[in-house]
Amino acid sequence: MNQFMPLNYLPLGGKARVKELTSDTTSRRRLLDLGLISDTEVEALQKSPSGDPTAYYIRGAVIALRSEDASGIMVEALSIS
Repeated sequence: MNQFMPLNYLPLGGKARVKELTSDTTSRRRLLDLGLISDTEVEALQKSPSGDPTAYYIRGAVIALRSEDASGIMVEALSIS
């Protein structure tokens, strides 16, 4: 049984590995262009003052993703702070 969760559930400071993209074709293409491919490590860094978007460290860059977009990225938790 897999233990995948949507990226937007990853707590701040937590690290995870991308396992699957479940978004529609437009969002999916954008996420793939950002480097969110299978087995990519992602770290949740901080939330904006309003709570959305959240900044993630992905492949050497900090990228802000809205909760709606992050919910389509299924990840496997590596460490949770």
